[in-house]
Amino acid sequence: MTVTVRFAPSPTGRIHIGNARTALFNWLFAMNNKGRFIQRFDDTDIARSKQEFADSILYDLHWLGIFPDATEYQSRRVDIYDAAVERLKAARVLYACYETPEELDLRRKVRRTRGLPPVYGREALTLTPEQVAEYQSDGRKPHWRFLLPNFTSDPLQPERTEVHWNDLVRGEETVDLASLSDPVLVREDGTYLYTLPSVVDDIEMGVTHVIRGDDHVTNTGVQIALFQALEAEPPVFGHHNLLTTVSGEGLSKRTGALSIESLRGDGIEPMAVASLAVLVGTSENVAAAHDLAELASHFDPAATSKSAAKFDPDELFVLNRTLMHHMPFAEARDRLIVLGISGDRAEPFWLAVRGNLDRLADAVVWWRIVDQGPQEPAEFSGEDRDFLHQAFDLLPEEPWNGTVWKDWTGKIREATGRKGKALFMPLRLALTGQPSGPELADLLPLLGREGTMARRP
Repeated sequence: MTVTVRFAPSPTGRIHIGNARTALFNWLFAMNNKGRFIQRFDDTDIARSKQEFADSILYDLHWLGIFPDATEYQSRRVDIYDAAVERLKAARVLYACYETPEELDLRRKVRRTRGLPPVYGREALTLTPEQVAEYQSDGRKPHWRFLLPNFTSDPLQPERTEVHWNDLVRGEETVDLASLSDPVLVREDGTYLYTLPSVVDDIEMGVTHVIRGDDHVTNTGVQIALFQALEAEPPVFGHHNLLTTVSGEGLSKRTGALSIESLRGDGIEPMAVASLAVLVGTSENVAAAHDLAELASHFDPAATSKSAAKFDPDELFVLNRTLMHHMPFAEARDRLIVLGISGDRAEPFWLAVRGNLDRLADAVVWWRIVDQGPQEPAEFSGEDRDFLHQAFDLLPEEPWNGTVWKDWTGKIREATGRKGKALFMPLRLALTGQPSGPELADLLPLLGREGTMARRP
């Protein structure tokens, strides 16, 4: 059996880091099990689903390093769902209901006042043919509910019916079907809600493992019952904890909070996003992995906490700096070319400045300094200006090698008596205009003697 997973967002907005967590959990699980990853768009909500969002989700996944083995759209598979509906009707486990939202709300309130759980009471099962005809003559169209198997003989007398599964993340889980309303599978307009297409697709696509957020735990009890009603073996389920903001708020595609698009625009590396999205809220230390193969070696669904994981964007910048500081030139080269950084000096430049970058795009600032000099000349006291005149007079002649900085500062120390910060800071400000930055020993060969002398105050 080939392990097959799926990532199934609704294309109603741009995915955020919480959605990426689900996608990555599935991708890494498939990697570790030599399995398949299906990208499925649950786009049965025609009014809100848009192709532009589906395209952006695929782009975000590719940016993270996820390349699906197949891409499917539920909106193109309606005939398959129609056939499943007919099977359920023939089995007498899908029944028509005519209540309006207002009527349903009133019934829930009545049940609460009686101390009963606010679940649907299956009143539609008691409708007479005359009542159905009256509803239809009034123009009412039915929605269709799945009859949960939570009774012995009389569906109007539900009893505790436990559904058990061994959750890939959470261990043993139980849902009591008697505590739930029969779910609506088909709307009045004939369109499908999430539950039916999801189950039918998992059957048809051979999905073996469903890994998703723990807000779906209750849904899983219903879906297992629906798998069985369709005479199919349920997949293995796993429910990971959700990411929240530092203040505990949930993330939403609709608001764009911490969207992958915005993080990419902020210059965050994909592996910083992937590392934090996967490792936060687990027993693993949150550290920047170089690639998804390395991250997969640290991935264990069972190591995930059951409580929500708070996501701190500041941690992304810590991971991003780590990735920058260790990124090989070969990995950065093409992106540097796009930024205008190329030529013989590009590699030694990158090795010199990467340890001081928060984002790769920050390299442009240092390239301008190396290439053109400080953007704004530093102000010096008269004493420091005299010191710099003397120091630049001692600049060694070319050819230069890797010891030119050590040789130059040695001569300056001997001639002026200055050392430590009193020696280095004026030189740094004269050469770069910045009080901190890359090692001057690495920058000086990039400037050359002529470029260095051009910065003499």
